[in-house]
Amino acid sequence: MRVKALILRASGINCDVETERAFTAAGADAERVHIRRFLDGDRELDEFRILAIPGGFSYGDDIAAGKALANELVHRMHEPLRRFVEAGKPILGVCNGFQVLVRAGLLPGGELGTQTASLAWNDSGKFECRWTRLKPAPSRSIFTKGIETEIELPVAHAEGKFLTGGDALLDALEANGQVALRYAGEGYPAVPNGSARAIAAVCDPSGVVMGMMPHPERFISRYQHPRWTREPIPEEGAGLTIFRNAVEYAQAL
Repeated sequence: MRVKALILRASGINCDVETERAFTAAGADAERVHIRRFLDGDRELDEFRILAIPGGFSYGDDIAAGKALANELVHRMHEPLRRFVEAGKPILGVCNGFQVLVRAGLLPGGELGTQTASLAWNDSGKFECRWTRLKPAPSRSIFTKGIETEIELPVAHAEGKFLTGGDALLDALEANGQVALRYAGEGYPAVPNGSARAIAAVCDPSGVVMGMMPHPERFISRYQHPRWTREPIPEEGAGLTIFRNAVEYAQAL
């Protein structure tokens, strides 16, 4: 039986179709469901084995990017989300989804309702929309398993600068294997947002919850790469590995 993956929708989310297609290509039974269906009791989070929060501008990024949706998860879906996390089911947040998970407290500390980091405005002061190079870091993340060399993925964000309260938490994240991906290179434009220690993706202490600013759903096929007609790009885009890892992990639960 195919694993059921939830692609959570809300007003302003705009990468849900691409994320659904990525999980489908990875072997899941993916379904886009609006958060209102859960809040009204029409659907249950327990139906699914994977949760994905896609990119976009949930609720217009009112207050701060991802904050309004994070508040809904913390205050109106707290118990089902807590059960989902405690069951060890994979959760992936991409771009706006990463912002949501950080502001909900699930990243990096894994404590729902306790925010310990943030994603601030890019140092460039503008929306960064382009392809970036990423390098894997030794981590606990189930999503980056098998990624051993640099990859390319696009970014599209204005608030992607990963920050913590200081070096102590950053040191702890590195020591605990919670830094999953970094931007390759130093300074701007290699690091598009000015993230502390060039961090592009982090996971929680279990490795089953991960957030990332680059968009893996936008590179699951060679035909999505801007140089596919000029370079020997593999048929499978680098982003598909992240979705396949989640599906394979969930199948074993």
